[in-house]
Amino acid sequence: MVCFGTANPALPGTSALGWAPSCPSSQLVRYPGDQLSKETETQSGRGTCSSSLWTRQLNGTCAGSVYMELFLHYSLIPSLFIILILSFLQRREHRRQRDDTSYLLANDLGIIIPLDFVSTFSNRWSYGIAFGATANKVMFLFSEGYRPLQIPQWAQAFVLLIGGIEVGLSHFPFFACLSSEFRLVSSVLGFSYSLVWFAITILHITQCPHGQFWGKYEAVIFYWPSLLCLSFLLGRFLHMFVKSLRVHLGWELQMEEKPFLEVHQAEHVKQLLRKPPLQEKKKSWFETRIYEWDPCFQFPSRMIGTTVLAFICLYLFIIIEFCIFMYVRDELNVFEGELESYITSKNQTGTLAPVILQVKELMNVTKGVWVVTIFPASLTCISYLFHILACYRKHMKRLWAGNKHFLPLKFHNPSSSESVVAIARYSGWQIAYILWGYLIIHVVQTLCGVAIMYSLVLPIIHNRSLEMLQGLGVGILTISIVLGLMILQVWVAASLFLQPKMGTADKQKPLALNNRKVFHNFSYFLFFYNVLLGLSACLSRLLTSCILGTWLIARIDRTIMQSGYERADMGFRAWIGMLFVDHYHTNPVLVSFCHILITGHRERSLQQAIKYGYLNQSPGHRISARSRTRWLLLQTLINNPRLVMLRKSKPSHGSREFTQTLLTCSES
Repeated sequence: MVCFGTANPALPGTSALGWAPSCPSSQLVRYPGDQLSKETETQSGRGTCSSSLWTRQLNGTCAGSVYMELFLHYSLIPSLFIILILSFLQRREHRRQRDDTSYLLANDLGIIIPLDFVSTFSNRWSYGIAFGATANKVMFLFSEGYRPLQIPQWAQAFVLLIGGIEVGLSHFPFFACLSSEFRLVSSVLGFSYSLVWFAITILHITQCPHGQFWGKYEAVIFYWPSLLCLSFLLGRFLHMFVKSLRVHLGWELQMEEKPFLEVHQAEHVKQLLRKPPLQEKKKSWFETRIYEWDPCFQFPSRMIGTTVLAFICLYLFIIIEFCIFMYVRDELNVFEGELESYITSKNQTGTLAPVILQVKELMNVTKGVWVVTIFPASLTCISYLFHILACYRKHMKRLWAGNKHFLPLKFHNPSSSESVVAIARYSGWQIAYILWGYLIIHVVQTLCGVAIMYSLVLPIIHNRSLEMLQGLGVGILTISIVLGLMILQVWVAASLFLQPKMGTADKQKPLALNNRKVFHNFSYFLFFYNVLLGLSACLSRLLTSCILGTWLIARIDRTIMQSGYERADMGFRAWIGMLFVDHYHTNPVLVSFCHILITGHRERSLQQAIKYGYLNQSPGHRISARSRTRWLLLQTLINNPRLVMLRKSKPSHGSREFTQTLLTCSES
């Protein structure tokens, strides 16, 4: 028996994912470090782990010095060190901005955020690649391989929570260094930390490049996505360091702070204020059928990171599934050998010989169909990832326009607390839905493939084509007759039992009965037939629901529950809550309005500061506010002479002279 779910450092590709085969101690000799040695044959000549499986372990007993699970624990030390440094710098800068000398005290640290999960639109792909670097550890948690302590089953949720926090802390510096305002320090720290992870991963691969299941370069197959992501992060941090160093040396200007109003949000508001064009731009086939690019919309970093991580996790999940399939295939081959030996011993005359042959045929067909359906199942889930992004943009635009009709009535005003939690749930649940959805879709497609093989292909192979065609023809004819009778009922109802159209422009006849006596006889005699027809309709409904439910299980943006039971779909609730949080916090019109208010407040504060600055100037030439106002008044009246006659008259002699002077100047 093979036990999946126990971590084993001897398997290069699988150790970081948290699963490896573990055979009983009577058949495998274990050495320190939990390394697997050669298989010891049992008395019957075959151990639990087949010899053909062990021949694929090209390294033999691979005793590597690097264990990724152990390094995950030790990586918390530099991770916490980097977090403390960035937290100290952030708190120190915050106190310096307040002109407070207490920032010299290092006993109060700031809070570091990895990234803004709501309104981050810059460095989206950098954050996405940083998420991708965590794929191996996410799969390690997904397989529930994080079991450092022997605890009861009911406490597994707490252990997985601790494991998730540990994985988050170990990869926290990637995100913190990307989002930190102290670009020079954070780039050095981020580059150093990424380099350590890259070097440890390379060392782990070079020591044990091969494995038991895939064979050659198994570790490379499992770790190349993480190496690619780490290489990108190294280049990104190096670019940050060079750019921040040039700014520090004065060779380049300091970059502006993160804008409150993003460019694409401003463009969206401008597009709303423009008049729609008289003639719409002709769209290509790709824009009409697949996807249309919108420069006024950008996906937040959360969606990009979720998609990148889902792609890599799906790839790793498919590899793991194929490795398990290879192991099961070897076990089935051994079982088939035993069946063949039994048939040979009975000279193919035993009573179980036909059954054994059918079992062998079923196993061969299932193995072939399982391999063939890997591609369509994976392609389906990959298309779902792109389609979910397209649905996110479509739903957000509808909410921005105030349209909630595409949502069930119960979700028009979701709970605020559930919506906030949905932001934290969505990314993880989306990845889990994609992985489990792939497995379920793969199983369903395999069952459909086996059914097609037994109904169409195998009869041809066994020279039973005529019987197959005869059965197929009878089935098609039966279904055609049933559908024909249903269509005939509709045609008779439209021809005999409805009154004529009231106007020539009407598309259909009005819902008004005609020939009532004939109609009542028609309904009476078809009553008994429709009882039998309802049985097939019920089975068709059940089959259609099962197929659509399993096919759309990975779609978190679409509920598979019936109308009125949507709240039972927790994934769909997380999707709706996430949409509303993004709608309330990133609506371009609302953000633009707040931007105008903030900009106006800053301008008024600046004018007030300038006004008081004139009063607090050092001794010298000073201009009073009254003199400045009179000068501006004189300039306005000279440029607009007609305003002089509209001014409020004053009895003073000086004001009359001033008015006459202005009139003289205006006439001249």
